[in-house]
Amino acid sequence: MLHPRRKIYTNANAQNLLKEQHIEDDGHDHDHAHEGHGVWRQYLPSIISLVMLLVGIVLDNYIEQDFFKGYLKIGWYVLAYLPVGFPVMKEAFQAISKGEFFTEFTLMVLATVGAFAIGEYPEGVAVMLFYAIGELFQSAAVNRAKSNIRALLDVRPAFANLLKNGSFQSVQPETVEIGETIQVRSGEKVPLDGEMLSEKSAFNTAALTGESKPRTIEKGEAVLAGMLNLDKVIELKVVKKFAESSLARILDMVQNATSRKAQTELLIRKFAKIYTPIVFFLAVALVVVPYFVADNYVFSEWLYRALVFLVISCPCALVISIPLGYFGGIGAASRHGILFKGSNYLDLMTRVNTVVMDKTGTMTEGVFQVQEVAAEGIAESEMLKTLAALERQSTHPIAKAIAEHTKNDPNPFQATEVEEISGHGLKGRVNDKTVLAGNTKLLQKFGVVFDEKLAGIVETIVVVAIENQYVGYVLIADKIKEDAAEAIRQMHENGVRQTVMLSGDKNAITQKVAQAVGIDTAFGDLLPEGKVQKVEELKADKSKVIVFVGDGINDAPVLALSDVGIAMGAMGSDAAIETANVVIQTDQPSKIATAIKIGKATRRIVFQNITLAFGVKVIVLLLGAGGLATMWEAVFADVGVALLAILNAVRIQRMNFK
Repeated sequence: MLHPRRKIYTNANAQNLLKEQHIEDDGHDHDHAHEGHGVWRQYLPSIISLVMLLVGIVLDNYIEQDFFKGYLKIGWYVLAYLPVGFPVMKEAFQAISKGEFFTEFTLMVLATVGAFAIGEYPEGVAVMLFYAIGELFQSAAVNRAKSNIRALLDVRPAFANLLKNGSFQSVQPETVEIGETIQVRSGEKVPLDGEMLSEKSAFNTAALTGESKPRTIEKGEAVLAGMLNLDKVIELKVVKKFAESSLARILDMVQNATSRKAQTELLIRKFAKIYTPIVFFLAVALVVVPYFVADNYVFSEWLYRALVFLVISCPCALVISIPLGYFGGIGAASRHGILFKGSNYLDLMTRVNTVVMDKTGTMTEGVFQVQEVAAEGIAESEMLKTLAALERQSTHPIAKAIAEHTKNDPNPFQATEVEEISGHGLKGRVNDKTVLAGNTKLLQKFGVVFDEKLAGIVETIVVVAIENQYVGYVLIADKIKEDAAEAIRQMHENGVRQTVMLSGDKNAITQKVAQAVGIDTAFGDLLPEGKVQKVEELKADKSKVIVFVGDGINDAPVLALSDVGIAMGAMGSDAAIETANVVIQTDQPSKIATAIKIGKATRRIVFQNITLAFGVKVIVLLLGAGGLATMWEAVFADVGVALLAILNAVRIQRMNFK
C-alpha cells in the first residue's frame, strides 16, 4: 500500500521538509486537506465502488431475479472495479515500464484480474476496494502528521534593510555586498556581520554567546549576524557577505543533509524487496507443481489458491505498518510542540541515558527580571519608586526590567536632570534629591559608603544612593523556567541517569541554577569549544547515549556532536534550530521527558505492528496454500492487517504523555 513516490520526508532541516512536501503535493499525492471538494474527490472512487459492490452482492445473493446474469453481471462488477482498480493498474504499468515488476501494484492487479478470470467477481472487486480504502487511511494518517509538523515550523523572514538611492529597501541578505549600509530596527535580528555606524545600541547576544546579560555595542565595533537589536534604530556597514558567515555555513551544511530513517524501517523495506519476488514465484509454483504431483488436478482450483496466496503475501501491511508507526510518533510529538526531523531520533530517544543542556534560554527564560529588593533606612516601596523614576529615562534592558517591575505603581515619582555615566549607571534628581543608580563602581566614584559584600554578588545588581547615602539595591537575574525542576525530575524517572549543565555564563550563576533545579553536574565560564570538549569527554564512555539541549548559535557544534541534538525553537537561534535533530517549539524543558516517552511509545507500537503483520500473514499464507482460506481471508490478512496497523499508529497521537 506504499506508493513508490509517496516518500515519508524526515529531512534534517525544516525548510527542506517544506520544499519537499510542496513538490510532493504537486505530484501524484495531492494535498487533499487544502480544500473540501478535494477530499470528496479523493473518496469518491471508493464510495462508488463500495455502493456498486454492495448492490451486486445483494442482487447475487438476496433477491430472486433473472436479469443480473451473464454479461450484465460481469459488466456491473467491471464498472465497480474500475474506479479503484484503474489507478492501481496505471501504477503497475508505470512500475513495469521502469523494470520494477515485483511491486504491490503488480501483485494486486494479477490477483484481482485472476479472480475475475475464474468468476470470483465480488472478491476481485473487494480486494481492490479494501486496498484503496487502506490507501485512504494511510494518506489521512500521513497528511495529519504532516499538517501537525507544518504547523510547528517557525519560518522566520530573512531580510535586510539596504540603503539604496537615499532610502532603505527590504532585500534578501544574500544580495547585499560588502561595504553597503543596512538598517536594523529595534526588535529585529541583525541579518549580516557589520560595523556599527550609529553611536551605540544594546543587543541581546544570548544566541551567539550564551550570556543572559545584554551587551552595549558602540560606534566602530563589530556587530554579528544573529544578534537581536534591543534599543534603537541603527545603521551598520556590512563587512562580510551572507554566504561567508558562520550561520550561513551551518545552514548550508544542514540543508544538504540526507533524510534519516529508523533502522527498523530500513530493515523492513530491504526485507520487502527480497520477500516480494519470493512469494510471487511461490504462487506460480502453487499452480504449476501440483499438476505433476496431485491427483485430480483442477487448474481453476489451484489458480484460485495461488491468487489467494498473492493477495495474502502482498507486503503492504509490513511496509506500511513501520513508517506509519513512526509517523504516528512524529505526529504525536508535534501535537505536544516537539518536532522530530527523523524517525531514527524517535528510536534514539528510547535509549537516552545522559542529558546535557545549556543554561540561558534552555533552563532559564533568557530575559531580565527583578528577583530581589533590599532597602536600608528607607521604605522599600519608596526606594523602588525613586529608582524607577531614573530607570524610566533609560532604554537599557536592565532599566526596562526595573520599569516593568514597577509599571503598576499608581503614584510614580518623576526624575529630572538624568544623565548616563558610561559603564557605571545613572545620576539624576528625584523629589529635589540627587539619586545615583548603577553598579558598585558608581558609588565608589562618588565616595558613597556601602557594604563590601555587595561587590561579591554574582548576579546583576543595581545599587541606589540618595544624597550620597546608600539606601539599598535591586537584584536583576535571569528567571529559571517554571517547569525546569519538574523537567529534571521527569528525566530521571524516564531512564536518564545523568544530567549536566554547560554554560558560557559565570560559573557561580551556573552552579546556583543547577542546584535550584536539581541538575547533577554543572560547568560555567565555557566558550563554545569548551562545551564541545565536555561533551567529547562524556562520549568517551560508549555506554552513554547523549542528548544536548541548547538554543544559541554557540550551541550548534555541540548539537551536531551529540547523539540527539534538541533545540529550543521559540527563542532559539535559526542555526540551533536548523542543526538540531529535534526542536521543542514551546521552549519548555519538560518536553525533553515528553520526547523520551513518545519515543518509547512509538517503539512499542512499531513492534506491535510488526508482530501483528507477520503473525497473521504467516497463518493465512499456510491456510491459503492448503486451500483453507478464501479471498475474503486474504483481504483481511493483507488490507485488514494494514488497516489495524494504521489505526494502531494513529492511536499514538491520542495518548497522554504528560
